[in-house]
Amino acid sequence: MEGVFTQTLVSGILIGFVYALIAVGLTMIFGMMDIVNFAHGEYLMVAMYFAYWFFVLFGMDPLYSLPWVTVLLFLLGVVTYYVFIRPIINAPMLSQIFVTFGILILLRGVAQYLWNADYRMIPQTLTSGNVSIFGVYVGVSQLVAAAGAVICNGLIFWFLKSTKMGIAMEAVAEDKEAARLMGINSDRMFALAWGIGIASVGVAGGLLSSFYYVFPEVGSNFCLMAFVVVALGGFGSVPGAFIAGIIVGLVEVLSGYLIAPSLKFMFVLFLYLGVVFIRPQGFMGRK
Repeated sequence: MEGVFTQTLVSGILIGFVYALIAVGLTMIFGMMDIVNFAHGEYLMVAMYFAYWFFVLFGMDPLYSLPWVTVLLFLLGVVTYYVFIRPIINAPMLSQIFVTFGILILLRGVAQYLWNADYRMIPQTLTSGNVSIFGVYVGVSQLVAAAGAVICNGLIFWFLKSTKMGIAMEAVAEDKEAARLMGINSDRMFALAWGIGIASVGVAGGLLSSFYYVFPEVGSNFCLMAFVVVALGGFGSVPGAFIAGIIVGLVEVLSGYLIAPSLKFMFVLFLYLGVVFIRPQGFMGRK
């Protein structure tokens, strides 16, 4: 029994790292522009399809195609900003919600049209199989995905705190008018935020494709968890998203193990509601 419990804890931590990576892109976009991207999960779906077709058409393992998927998602994020988001930056919040929700419908509809609703999976990858760590068996794919998520989160945090471009982005997030007076091109920073935010979910999608089914609605569940993670950690807080991702992963798997698998998402949402009532700005968010 103790071994199974330890196995469950490890699984929760590993999936929590992936949740954190998905949520980082969402919280970065919101922190920069105060726009909630409801299509965030659909970009994850697109990344997973890219990784799948790289494997089918070119025989590239998801680890090998990961840089290509990341670059493609970065470019897709920049194009999304200039085509859809830039015209509605100063529009009412309701208009912004309709636009991002429209992108969700568009991407999901295109995926269903091109590839139908069939479930697809990459049959064999370089990370297939299990490994024993101190008596706990862990899927190599899950372990690699968690490690990739930690590295990517660390790189994003380092970029924001230690580079001129990252500091400029934080300045725009703090006060875009003051940043413009200091010579910072806020429009370029917004485009970069969308590019990095969507690229991060591209990394998550590329890593998930090695052990998770690909289908047009795959992003919905992960996006729901990403919104919970962002709300718990605090909108706009990258460290908060990382910590909250681990917490959500643990709550999900432990409630499924201790109570019932069918109720595991309910307890995650209860945690979310508790934080909303007690600390609406999240663990590390600002009022």
